[in-house]
Amino acid sequence: MKRLLGVALGILTAIGGFVDIGDLVTNAVVGSRFGLSLVWVVAVGVVGICLFANMSGRVAAVSGRATFEVIRERLGARAGLANLAASFLINLMTVTAEIGGIALSLQLASSVDYLLWIPVAAVAVWLVIWRVRFSIMENVTGLLGLTLVIFAVAVFLLKPDWGALAGQLAPTVPQQETFWSYSYYAIALFGAAMTPYEVFFFSSGAVEEKWSVKDLAQSRINVLVGFPLGGLLSVSIAVCAAIVLLPAGVSVTSLSQVVLPVAEGAGKLGLAFVLVGMVAATFGAALETTLSSGYTLAQFFGWSWGKFRRPAQAARFHLSMIVCLLVGMAVLATGVDPVLVTEYSVVFSAIALPLTYLPILIVANDPQYMGEHVNGRVVNVLGMVFLVIILVASIAAIPLMIVTGAGS
Repeated sequence: MKRLLGVALGILTAIGGFVDIGDLVTNAVVGSRFGLSLVWVVAVGVVGICLFANMSGRVAAVSGRATFEVIRERLGARAGLANLAASFLINLMTVTAEIGGIALSLQLASSVDYLLWIPVAAVAVWLVIWRVRFSIMENVTGLLGLTLVIFAVAVFLLKPDWGALAGQLAPTVPQQETFWSYSYYAIALFGAAMTPYEVFFFSSGAVEEKWSVKDLAQSRINVLVGFPLGGLLSVSIAVCAAIVLLPAGVSVTSLSQVVLPVAEGAGKLGLAFVLVGMVAATFGAALETTLSSGYTLAQFFGWSWGKFRRPAQAARFHLSMIVCLLVGMAVLATGVDPVLVTEYSVVFSAIALPLTYLPILIVANDPQYMGEHVNGRVVNVLGMVFLVIILVASIAAIPLMIVTGAGS
């Protein structure tokens, strides 16, 4: 049981990173428009995030310090500030979207307008961050989010034509779509898989849990269980949409349409599971991004930080998170679509990826911090390959957003 709960940090990071409000809708959109022709992007993203999250966790375990803190010290204030500016903006956008995602999920469960749930969601997130221990937070939220496995169960209950599904796996552009829209959603899925806050949260969580060199094996288990699991759930959402929504010509525009395949395949019980999972996943993502906002600010400016410290001992860390939640609530009060906010944040995250992952690769090869635990040759080769992919995605993101009208 202890070993099972030991992977909860990876589960929470993966659930929050792969299956938040934006991914729930984006994967359903992709499945309903492109079938399974973009599954390869999720696979590439899973390999990439496993590669860099493992580096990030190793840096934290060996040095005893969070990755962002080491980047600031190793590369200097200017490089750290560029990293901070990009990652913090994305974090803030995602915090806003996840609070809205909790509210939308609760609206589906209760039929109460989501705007009324927004302050409830924000207060609940803050109370958990303020009062609940890190280990309890990650275990409960991460494991409840596993109920989203109902999407994978629904795939089998829908009894699809497996041959036809396999035929959709070829990375080709469907006749009704353009190369540009296909490329735009490829970058969106890749950005969602490689979102910067995932590695910052993962490394900061390792410090929260006081990992050391003897925990390196546990770090790898977290990475190799948690992130592929998130990718599997992500693909399952797309598969469900490809089975039910694509043949019907349904264009996904809301969260309620995402759950239709589960309701059709697994009935009311399946619907209950998916609603619990959606609330847990969006809540976990809200916790993760809110904490990541506080982590990045505190680690850059040298403030005391961490849930292992009482709020009075890390006042600026906690105050920064309160401000982020208040800003998110204020934005949502204008009536902006939370799903749209997240979809934009995913694309903007692709732009910021080089600023995040190049410094991690540099630090993971620095013997001053890593000693004998620096990257091996194979890891460095893979890291360089992914940096090229990341750079291409970063350069292409904005032009494709303009050309496609954000994928519309």
